[in-house]
Amino acid sequence: MFDIVPESAIRSGRATDAYFLRTEEALEHAGKNPRVVVEVTADQFPTGEFELFAGTADVAELLEGRNVDADALPEGTLFDGGPVMRIEGPYLEFARLETSVLGFLSHPSGMATAALKARRAVPETSLLSFGARHVHPSIAGMVDRSALIAGFDGFSHVAAGDLMDRTASGTMPHALMICFGPGNQEDAWRAFDEAVDPDVPRIALCDTYDDEVNEAIRAAEMGFDSVRLDTTGSRRGDFRHIIRETRWKLDMAGHEDVNIFVSGGITPEAIRELGDVADGFGVGSYITNGDPIDFALDIVEIEGEPTAKRGKLSGTKEVYRTPGGGHHVTLADADPPSDGTPLLEPLVRGGDVVAAFDIDAAAERAMEDAERVGFGGSMPN
Repeated sequence: MFDIVPESAIRSGRATDAYFLRTEEALEHAGKNPRVVVEVTADQFPTGEFELFAGTADVAELLEGRNVDADALPEGTLFDGGPVMRIEGPYLEFARLETSVLGFLSHPSGMATAALKARRAVPETSLLSFGARHVHPSIAGMVDRSALIAGFDGFSHVAAGDLMDRTASGTMPHALMICFGPGNQEDAWRAFDEAVDPDVPRIALCDTYDDEVNEAIRAAEMGFDSVRLDTTGSRRGDFRHIIRETRWKLDMAGHEDVNIFVSGGITPEAIRELGDVADGFGVGSYITNGDPIDFALDIVEIEGEPTAKRGKLSGTKEVYRTPGGGHHVTLADADPPSDGTPLLEPLVRGGDVVAAFDIDAAAERAMEDAERVGFGGSMPN
């Protein structure tokens, strides 16, 4: 068996920290099962550092059928302090789910935040998620879904596409080129062109054996409409110069319409540096290296009375976005800020999932929110 915790263990609450099971035993022994409100937060107060929220679809799936109500930020919302989710119900109804709830939110939100930094670097360029190879295959779908929520245009992982009912993108690896051997690049490109479905974009990998410019011209002469440069860091030198030279030579040869895509260690800084000379990027490890958001789940109300442990803010709270991009945290029954819009929305009611999950809507929300709060920095015109 693979080292994968089965879905059945997650749904049943077996995918938990042991002390929650001990807590259940103690409460049941004492005959206690109070009605509580819990909140998921990263920071109690705004810090000026916004992060992108993702992962609620899985939490809703986990809470479905349980005697709880839940509210959450919609996926694709940028947050800065205060609750991103609250759950209300008898504590034993969901106590053992805390570990999985936090995991469902922490990792996707961290990767989505990293992906949004890449997306905002040059908003108009094409970005594909290439990160699946850097993570355990069981979470590849989460990686690519998080990237799409951040506004990426596509992804490379086939099974992730199956989960989202979307088609994965991708052309050819160096392995294909090497299987045909040095000097036989045209044979490899021709085999690809003849064998692969016509709907797949014709993007030739052009840096396997010869100079990038040389291979790009040869692929363009065969009719490929794009080329990809995936030159290893040890051979790049001035990568911007390589791309500009490739563009120059393609244009001189009458291939102005051939696009140039680049991949391999791409970061937001690289996108800013190369965004005016490349037509698109494959981003992998920068997304998967995104730090999980350090969410915590805390009881803030018990049997209608505010409470909290030391260092946490008691009472049920609300978060608001103001027209100027401010993020405000207040008690839920306090007066809202002027022109503030509440961000928490119904997720689960009485065990029924009442929220809708639309990746494209989440991505649009992320783009609008990023503009509103000034997240990231795009390349100047």
